[in-house]
Amino acid sequence: MNIRPLGDRILVKPQAEETKTASGIFLPDTVDKEKKAEGEVIALGNGEKLAKLGLSVGMKVLFKKWGGEEIKMNDEDYKILDHVDVIAVVE
Repeated sequence: MNIRPLGDRILVKPQAEETKTASGIFLPDTVDKEKKAEGEVIALGNGEKLAKLGLSVGMKVLFKKWGGEEIKMNDEDYKILDHVDVIAVVE
C-alpha cells in the first residue's frame, strides 16, 4: 500500500526513539520516552505552499513534536504533517 499526501502535506517516517541516554544509561520500556521530532521525508503533496519549502524525498526534517496525524502502514509508524508543522531541515 502506498500513500500520497494531498495538498500541502508531507509523509514522514519518524526517527526511532532512543533506548540509551547520552551518558550510557539504558532506558526500560516502562519509561515514558520523549517523542522524537526528527524524521525522513517519504512522500510530498503537490501544494503551492509546500513547494516553496524546497523539500524532497529522503531529506531529514525537524517537525513539531505533537503536530500531524500518526498512521501505521506495513507495521511501520508514519506521520502526515501539514507544511506548517515542519520547522527545519537537518543537513
